[in-house]
Amino acid sequence: MYNRPYAFNVALPQGRPDRFDRHVQRRLTEMTGQFLDQDAFEAMAASGNPVIYEVYELVRPQTAGELNHGLSVVHAGKVGDEYFMTKGHFHARLERAELYYCLWGEGLMVMETPEGEWAVEELRPGRVLYVPPRWAHRSVNTGKSEDLITLFTYPADAGHDYGTIERQGFRKLIIEYTGQPIAVDNPRWRLPEGKP
Repeated sequence: MYNRPYAFNVALPQGRPDRFDRHVQRRLTEMTGQFLDQDAFEAMAASGNPVIYEVYELVRPQTAGELNHGLSVVHAGKVGDEYFMTKGHFHARLERAELYYCLWGEGLMVMETPEGEWAVEELRPGRVLYVPPRWAHRSVNTGKSEDLITLFTYPADAGHDYGTIERQGFRKLIIEYTGQPIAVDNPRWRLPEGKP
């Protein structure tokens, strides 16, 4: 834990910071149920179970006023026609926002609210994206070969709710169609329990 001001450097295009507290590597099999093409998912899992994305995070005390921050690195690739992506999450405290700054690559941020609103925003170097409170969010790498690297920051007391997305999925998926990424309805998306 750092109790004084500090800085860190980011090596690009690798996306690895020279200081971090936590490094998460998310492999394909940890994304079970998130990709639409289950045959392609099973084949890829059986032939190597690749790392889909990584997170390097500097973790602050979970108190008001502190900001967690770090780097998200989504590798290039597809499962069937669907691009590699993060699991996506709501914040455990829904009223917490998050800010992203794209450092490298190209992609999209897929977002939705519990009330049914959704949005997709472009990520490219130099672009800043504000994710308001109550919006789940997922980064998608639409590049052909380069990593999608974003700097993120969010209130340290926000927490993460991955379970809701694991159960119901996102309303929209990003697939490649005629060489371009498009957002399509997720046929496997389910209404949250208790909603008509």
